[in-house]
Amino acid sequence: MNLEERLKDFDYSLDEQVLEEYSQDKSIFKIRPKIVVFPRNSEEIKKLVRIAKENNFSLTVRAGGTDMSGGAITEDVLIVLTKYLNKFEIHPESKTALAQPGVYFRDFEKELNKYNLMLPSYPASKEICALGGMVGNNSGGEKTLKYGKTEDYVLGLKVVLSDGEEYYFEKLEENKLQEKFSLQNFEGKIYQEIYKLIKNNYKLIQKSKPKVSKNSSGYNIWKVYENGYFDLTKIFVGSQGTLGIITEIKLKLVDKENFSQLLVIFIKDLKNLPNFTNEILKLQPTSLEITDDHTFKIFLKFAKEMASLLGAQGIFSMLKLFLPEILMIAKIGFPKLIVLAEFTSNDQNEIKEKVERAKEIIKKYKYLFRQPKDEKETEKYWRLRRDTYKLLREKIKNLTASPFIDDFIILPEYLPEFLPKLYQILDEYKLIYTISGHLGDGNLHIIPLMNLKDEKERKKILEITDKVYDLVLSYHGILTAEHNDGLIRAPYLEKEFGKEIYQIFVTIKKIFDPQNIFNPYKKLTATKDYLEKFIMK
Repeated sequence: MNLEERLKDFDYSLDEQVLEEYSQDKSIFKIRPKIVVFPRNSEEIKKLVRIAKENNFSLTVRAGGTDMSGGAITEDVLIVLTKYLNKFEIHPESKTALAQPGVYFRDFEKELNKYNLMLPSYPASKEICALGGMVGNNSGGEKTLKYGKTEDYVLGLKVVLSDGEEYYFEKLEENKLQEKFSLQNFEGKIYQEIYKLIKNNYKLIQKSKPKVSKNSSGYNIWKVYENGYFDLTKIFVGSQGTLGIITEIKLKLVDKENFSQLLVIFIKDLKNLPNFTNEILKLQPTSLEITDDHTFKIFLKFAKEMASLLGAQGIFSMLKLFLPEILMIAKIGFPKLIVLAEFTSNDQNEIKEKVERAKEIIKKYKYLFRQPKDEKETEKYWRLRRDTYKLLREKIKNLTASPFIDDFIILPEYLPEFLPKLYQILDEYKLIYTISGHLGDGNLHIIPLMNLKDEKERKKILEITDKVYDLVLSYHGILTAEHNDGLIRAPYLEKEFGKEIYQIFVTIKKIFDPQNIFNPYKKLTATKDYLEKFIMK
């Protein structure tokens, strides 16, 4: 019996156009699936897992398909969740929600707005990403500085494990944990073995805890057993579908704050960046984002498109919209960095006070700044931060936006020393690139523009990655703060954490998925030779 016959009761596609569409996410890879399956419910997912187990094929799950690490593509069976598993319900009285993983964040956010609630861990791709990917990658974004990442908002998960059964996971007190230990099934075995693994290696695990504030690399072994609670949701969040298939998410929500004010700061010289950053952070901004001069130039190059998105029609409206930038460039030239500092609160006086104190700090360092006058101008600067990757993918001809060193994090105080060394590596290869990210926690997104049709260009990718990641690790950084390991960073995981911690990751994978059914080659086992085969041409 062939694969098609085994899956005859499912909604699936072997259509060439569909297979081509799902052969890419937002990474540098292209991997064509054998078949694309659209499960209607969790019962079908359970059945799929049993069929995969019996017939030795693997399952990779895809939500919005915005993954930049290659985590949502496969050579085998691809499960797409957005077609059917896209239902959700909001409980405003408890500030919680139940959602299936195929829910697009934009639809979820639209409904949350009715209750003045938010899920603040959304990424820059919030208009096209889905909740399953946010959980699978442990996403963060512009509000993470104040509110934390997705791991901080997951209260519970329904997951289909490798035995083909669905289980519910949540934070457990000691007495509830003992009840799980007594179960005579796969769930009981999972709890027993993961508990033993974490407890026996507790000192090693704590010693290896990342020194930075965010991490999406490996499995989150540092928060599973904490403050007397045992919480396996911490391992599933950020696991990229390698341990099981999430079918329902219970989320904590927070109230939106009623007032906000943005300050846009133009920095010509990076020398005083650490001191400036530390002083601004004392004011507790909600966001402290950066974009570099390369990004800014590309943004201005496509000013017409951006003006149109913001509702400015005609040359005079466009010039008026971008006049502050034109005047600023005339005065100081292109800034090295543009910083977006956002302050939010329910108390308008508190915001005014913080903004005035921030202005004093900015003037102390002799930086130029702008305080947007209205919502349209504020949105312009947020689009500079959020939409650049989309512009790079859609508008730059003959060059491909190539995320492969796209998400590392170091302590912010190292940035002035680190950045010239980073520029030296990138300039050695004569790369065109953009830099954006989160100044408040030192998380940078580097997107080179490359001609991937040229074999010599493709060969540069791993050379550059090796050098940049060596530099990041020399500053005690982490290789991915938000975007996860996927395929692109899997070969570097052992170097990042060392053999002992890497072996703990491998053991976790074997405990949950002994037959390697779920998303193979992602996070673990992929070699550089393996991933090089799938770089787009």
